[in-house]
Order: sequence, then structure tokens, then C-alpha cells
Amino acid sequence: MSKSRKNKAVALRYRVEEDAAPVVIASGYGNIAEKIVDIAEQQGIPVFRDDSAASLLCMLEVGKNIPPELYEVIAAIYAQILRVSKEIKASAPVPAPRSSGVDALRERVAAGVMRQQRPNSSGR
Repeated sequence: MSKSRKNKAVALRYRVEEDAAPVVIASGYGNIAEKIVDIAEQQGIPVFRDDSAASLLCMLEVGKNIPPELYEVIAAIYAQILRVSKEIKASAPVPAPRSSGVDALRERVAAGVMRQQRPNSSGR
């Protein structure tokens, strides 16, 4: 089976005080991908399932920040996670998240996306 047909998973970390952008902390295919997802679910970390995003993110080097070209992709993922979290909170009491870093990430990524949308000097 080719890599493109196997399960893919990427884990991102974002520390407001330390990271300029989310950092790839794990990436893998097949059994490794399943283990990444299992660990996330056991730790209560949201899992977003999107094969196209996983394919893009699996190409990145572990330990590196995501590049500005992918800020919009990551912002869309975090927005979806926030929407689902809000729906869950509205339907049943849920303990508060372990970190408020998601809000700061959303603001920083949104700022990055807005910068990316401005045309540069080459007219793109």
C-alpha cells in the first residue's frame, strides 16, 4: 500500500510564550499515525480529521514551525475545533480547557493570514 493510502497524522504544539507559529511535534503514517491519534484522544487533545491537511502537514519536518503558507489551513482547523468545542459546551457542562493558548493562537494565526492576504510587490 502506498503512503498516500495509509492513515496519516500530525501533532502540532503551540506555546504562546515560546513559539512564533505552531510546531510539528509528531508525524507519521499507518501504525504511527494511529498511535498519534490514540495518544491525543487519551490526553483529551482535539483531533481534526482531514486527509488533505494531514498530507500537507506530513511533508513538514518534525520540530519545525509550520510555514506562513499554511497559516490559513491551520487557522481553519483551529476554527473548526473551536466551533465544535463551543457546541459541546453549550449542550453539556465540560471542564475548562487546560490552556488558553488556543485563543492566542487564533489571534496570531489570524494576524498571519491577514498579512498573507495582502498583495506583495509582485502583485500576487
